Formats: sequence, C-alpha cells, structure tokens
Amino acid sequence: MKEIWLWADGDNWEKVKEMLKDAIELGFDGAIVRNEFTDKAKKLGKIKILNSDELIEIRSVEDQERALKKDVAIIKFLDWKVIPLENIVAMKKGKAIVIVENLEDAKLALTTLEKGADGIAVSGTRNDLKKYFEIVKGTEKTLNLSKAKIVEIKPLGLGERVCIDTVSIMNPGEGMLVGNKASFMFLVASESEESEYVASRPFRVNAGSVNAYLKVGDKTRYLCELKAGDEVEIVRFDGKVRKSYVGRVKIERRPLLLVVAEVNGETGSIILQNAETIKLVNPEGKHLSVSELKEGDEVLAWIGEKARHFGVKVEEFIIER
Repeated sequence: MKEIWLWADGDNWEKVKEMLKDAIELGFDGAIVRNEFTDKAKKLGKIKILNSDELIEIRSVEDQERALKKDVAIIKFLDWKVIPLENIVAMKKGKAIVIVENLEDAKLALTTLEKGADGIAVSGTRNDLKKYFEIVKGTEKTLNLSKAKIVEIKPLGLGERVCIDTVSIMNPGEGMLVGNKASFMFLVASESEESEYVASRPFRVNAGSVNAYLKVGDKTRYLCELKAGDEVEIVRFDGKVRKSYVGRVKIERRPLLLVVAEVNGETGSIILQNAETIKLVNPEGKHLSVSELKEGDEVLAWIGEKARHFGVKVEEFIIER
C-alpha cells in the first residue's frame, strides 16, 4: 500500500508540532523533520520519524544513482521531470518517498509507470493534508457490486463463526465482503440496525465461518487469522470503500446456515450464523436477515479473480466449490 509522509522541515518547533499532530490524527505513515526535532517528534505519537538531512535532491544522474542505493530514499526533484522518476520507479530496490507540492504532482508521483513511487511527502494545512491523504489511501475507492440471486439455503449444525469488532461506527448498508470463494464474496451487513432482542452493535460484522475469506484491498484474509490491529475494509451498498481496523475478534460456536447465490452462471456460497441479527445487504442497501432469506431474493456480491495463493492473485488452474 502507498505511504503518505509529512514533510516538516521548518525551524519553528511549535509550527512543526502542530503539523505533526494533524498528521498523526489523520493516520499518516511517517514524518520527516529536522535532526534537532526528532526526539520531540517521537514523543508526540506512534509514527515513523526520518531526518530531513537524508533528503536527496535530484539534479543529475549521480543523484539518481544515490537514491537507488538507499533503503528509504527521500527524494525531491528540483526541476520536476517525469523521466528521472520513471528511472527510479523502474530500477529501485528500496523505498522511494517523493516530496510533492500540489495534488497534480502527487497523482503523477503515485502512478508513474503504473507502479508509481512508494509514497509521497507533503506539507500544508490540516485540510491540505487531508486531501493528500485521501489521494494516497484511496478513501474514494469504489468497487463494482453485482446482484446475486439466492439459489439455496441450508441449515447446518454447529460450527465456529467469527465476529469482527472494528474501531469504526458503521451505518445501515455498510458491511464487509466475505465468502467461501475468493472470486465470489457477499456483502455481509454490519449490526447497525436495532433488533427486538438485542441492541445494535454498529462497530460489528458477524462475518461468517472461520474458513471464509475476507476481502482486504487486493488480497484476502481468512476470518480465523484476524487479530486486533489488522486493517479491514468497510464496503457500502453503492460500492464505496473506507478503511478501518480490527479492535477485537470473537470466535464462538454457533448454529450455522449455508447460503448459495448465483451471478451470471457463477455460483458462490457463504456460511453464516443462523440468527435473525445476521444480515446480508440487498441492491437498495436494505438489510435482509438470514432468518427471512428465501430462494429468489437478491443480495449484493462482489465478483473477482479466481485463483489465490496466500491471499494473493495468481495465474493457475483452480476450482473452488
């Protein structure tokens, strides 16, 4: 995942401190400050700190070569040109963090040669930093969700299911993408609706059986391996995605229910707890309890690539049922 760093090379500690606080609160990956401020900066919060003395200004081929040898290269192009960045992106072995001064340069740095730099370093007001953060972390990311028709519902016996308690409050129509196949995942609703029997738990997704996949970015995770601090994605019924983190995982033995659905001849399944508070999301963003689910109902699903190895897409022959 791309990184975003704060470039705070000023000589006024009070101003640097305020920018650092904003960067920490926004979730920046690191900050670059003057040597005399590194100890103070580390005390403000848990964030990686680098020394601005390590900056490499690219003026020549020799500067480019120096950058290529660094494990983490902080780079500034004095005369902004695409070719030196392309060279560094193509040949680098370490990490390249590019200092940028506007949103256009940020987008260019992150997408050059499709791969882009590993991250950018930025300065500005809190509002400026937030805009850069949204570009880097893809808070405007959108997935294409499909209408899946339910073709089978089958009560099973007891098994272990996983509740994911996040550090975020979710709204109706939001949840996580979970399924028994990496290429077919259901939008499992958050427990953001009140029930006749229990209060809402808007931070929670009762996600499914321990064997299921969870979609996180371009990778998958098994539900059973999740732990506090892991990154997850909250997906809305219109496909918009936002990032969150696991606060707690609860694995408990409960009665389970197999749900099978179909999209354009492709079938997928999910095993969920058999309880009225467990819900999928329909194309209108409404929650549909598994206790009321019937064949022919439509729910939202994500259809993607098939083959996965340790959660990463691979090109190989594979059949999942």
